[in-house]
Amino acid sequence: MSKVESKHITKCLKPFPKEIIHRVLSLREFVWDLYPKCNELIYDNYNAVAVGWSPTDRMGHVFCNLAIGRTSHNVHFGFLWGSKLSDPDKILIGEGNQYRYILVPELKKFPKKYIIKLVKEAYINALSKVKDPGQLKSGLTIVKSVSEKKRTLKSLKSRKRMLGRR
Repeated sequence: MSKVESKHITKCLKPFPKEIIHRVLSLREFVWDLYPKCNELIYDNYNAVAVGWSPTDRMGHVFCNLAIGRTSHNVHFGFLWGSKLSDPDKILIGEGNQYRYILVPELKKFPKKYIIKLVKEAYINALSKVKDPGQLKSGLTIVKSVSEKKRTLKSLKSRKRMLGRR
């Protein structure tokens, strides 16, 4: 399916503003161009839409991802195992045991050359976690989860109003 198959991600992004959709699809194309034989794992969840790339169909092997918050509309370009990356310029955000990301407020500020180096390192790390070569898959788009209920800015404001009345 790969880059040319966009019906699943387009459906997930439908509630977002056009500018966000354009940014996400451009970043998606960027990753697909670098790793056309990897798999796209889509998570259309309550708080966010996330798209990860993996040499298998497993979340634990995701080497980079995009996440778009439903209420904030922040676009993250992240690394599931980002804490293991060299990141010499220290641009990655996050202090947990694993995940690191950068915010992408606009495409023209996206540090492509730097990110390409980090993605390559992350990909090598992800491959090292694959213990069974039979798990490797190639060029698939896989919808991993779809939450029926989605958080929206409207639902968040409504909830805040209800909580404020107590």
